[in-house]
Amino acid sequence: MLKIRLSMGGAKKRPIYKIVVADSRFPRDGRFIEKLGFFNPIVPKNKKDRMGLEVDRIKHWLSKGAKPTIRVSRILGEAEIMPMPKPGNNPQKAVPKKDRKKDGKEEPKKEAPKQEAKKEEPKKEAPKQEAKKEAPKQEPKKEAPKQEPKKEAPKQEPKKEEKK
Repeated sequence: MLKIRLSMGGAKKRPIYKIVVADSRFPRDGRFIEKLGFFNPIVPKNKKDRMGLEVDRIKHWLSKGAKPTIRVSRILGEAEIMPMPKPGNNPQKAVPKKDRKKDGKEEPKKEAPKQEAKKEEPKKEAPKQEAKKEAPKQEPKKEAPKQEPKKEAPKQEPKKEEKK
């Protein structure tokens, strides 16, 4: 299958893309059939040097059945060679990826526990009183382990100083 896609070139942190026709089985930066233009994302959008296209050759390959990738179809839409593709629907685009996964999984969970929590609040008051009675018994146990790490902590600190 023929694709009109971007092939990356340029230096580190300064990409320049060639718009090429290639078989979909070929590597991204590898073998291609014909170069149809270039795209420089570093240059501002209003400059002519941002992209250069061979419109006749692009239309030729589109008529032969080559399908542009989404990014190339946007570039061709800006150049008015073909209609702009429909924008994707990603409502979480502005949310960092770390938070996307957490929010997507936790939101349904948060809603259900809130309803359950409202029902269980009066029930939890009685166990809280019992927990308070148990809490003083647990505190002395916690203090004993805290003293042991304090003894270990000074031993570790001089070692760190020796490393420095």
